[in-house]
Parts: sequence; structure tokens; C-alpha cells
Amino acid sequence: MAFLFRFLAHLPLPLLHNLGALVGWLAYLFSPSYRRQMRMNTAQAGLESARLMAIGEAGKSLAELPKIWLRPQEEVVSRVVRVSGWDLVEAAWREGQAILFLTPHLGCFEITAQYYAAQRPITVLFRPPKQIWLQKLVESGRGAKLRLAPADLGGVRQLMKALKKREAIGMLPDQVPGVGEGAWVPFFGRPAYTMTLAARLAESGATVLLAYAQRLAYGAGYHLHLRALEAPLAGSREECVTQLNREIESLVRQCPEQYLWGYNRYKVPRGERLPAPEGKP
Repeated sequence: MAFLFRFLAHLPLPLLHNLGALVGWLAYLFSPSYRRQMRMNTAQAGLESARLMAIGEAGKSLAELPKIWLRPQEEVVSRVVRVSGWDLVEAAWREGQAILFLTPHLGCFEITAQYYAAQRPITVLFRPPKQIWLQKLVESGRGAKLRLAPADLGGVRQLMKALKKREAIGMLPDQVPGVGEGAWVPFFGRPAYTMTLAARLAESGATVLLAYAQRLAYGAGYHLHLRALEAPLAGSREECVTQLNREIESLVRQCPEQYLWGYNRYKVPRGERLPAPEGKP
């Protein structure tokens, strides 16, 4: 498998995206559980119209990974052909503020941290894959300024240290956390177990930016979008987490066909209980 990944990394991006689209459709057609998950999630969000394109885009997100992980950082970064909102990053630099990048499962979320790391250090929360060979490939593809923090207490300490040094950190805010690490708040109108870590780290005063890299047609590269929160986080921890989910919803609606609708966002972690519907004990 490692050999296959290295082989794929040398293929042209347009070809990888075409192969990925095929894989996406094969997975959709031959996996009833995956098909059901994608249909349910797009329907819950009221974005069924994006489903057909999302099937192929999901496959592209997998097929492009070898190229993002294993090619030289300069080559990877050069595939970001357009950037919107970079002035927000430069403003944080001028003011000496740390930056908290929140990058949901939208577009090519792997390339966003790579782009920033080509210029300044960034620490990214990372859940290691179960396969050791894959973990080694992932780690080898990071530049010197991109540090990986495991998704555990030690990793959280790394993030906090980076914030104290006024550096950047990043995470996937729509990844289902472990038991005791989240709160049940709405996501597209349905309770979803959502990490509280992003809201906690935002309390440091860091500049919070939403980020995603839109995959351009025909393998033409990526358009990196950066956006500030629509309003400063305020209220209780649960209210802040709820607000962040609304912000992510707004981001997803900008490019719904590139969100990973097949991801089990409404999973109930082992040891957690789904809250009772309002009005019921």
C-alpha cells in the first residue's frame, strides 16, 4: 500500500481527481450504509441538490491525499492558485495575535495547514491513523513548520503552548470528539456531539478564522478561502459551541458539493447518551 501511495503521488492532479470521482461513485453504489449516510445528511441540511456532485468530490478528497502528503511542500503549496481573506492573517500578524484556524471537512482540508506552514509555524490537532505504515507516510509529508499534536491531553497542551507563543494552531471542528469532550448542540437542525475544545481555545484571545480550500474543476488547483467569524464568541461554553456550528453551516453552504456528507457527523460516542427530544423526559 505504501508503494501504491507513492506511485499515486506522481500522477497528475487532474488524473487523480478523475480516478477519485470514479472511486466515489463506486463507494456510493456498492455501500448501502455509506449511501444511506450521505442521503440522510444532505437531506437533514436541506442540500439534497448538492448530493450528486458530492459523491464524486468525496472520492477526489481521498485520491488527492498522496499528492498532498508525499510531494515536496513547495509543490503542494503552489497548487493553491487563489487566496481570499489572507489580509485577515496579516492583520493578526501585525497585532501579534495567535491564530486558531477552524477547517471543517470541506474541500481539500489537508492543504490549508500546508499553505500556512510554508510561511510560519502551525500546530495541528491530528488523529493518527490506525495503520502504522500510513501514519509514517502522513508524518513524512509535513514541512518543518507544520507540527502534529495528537488528539489527546498531551496534544491539547501542545496547542496551548503554541497559542502562548502567539503561533497558529488548527483543527477540524466538526470531527466527533471522544466521550466527555463534547456537547450536544444543533448541526443543521439535529443534535450533534460537538467538540468544546475549539471554543475553549478561542477563550485565549486568539484570532479565530474559518478556512477551507475549494477544489477547482479539471484539477486546476485550489482556492483557499479564509473568513472571520460573523460575530465574536459570547455566552456560555455551550452557546459558543452552538455558534461555531452555525458558522460551519454557513461555510458549508458556500460550497456544499465539497462537504464530506458521508462522514457520520451524528454518531453517538460509546459512553454518551443522545439527549432526549425537547418536551420529553
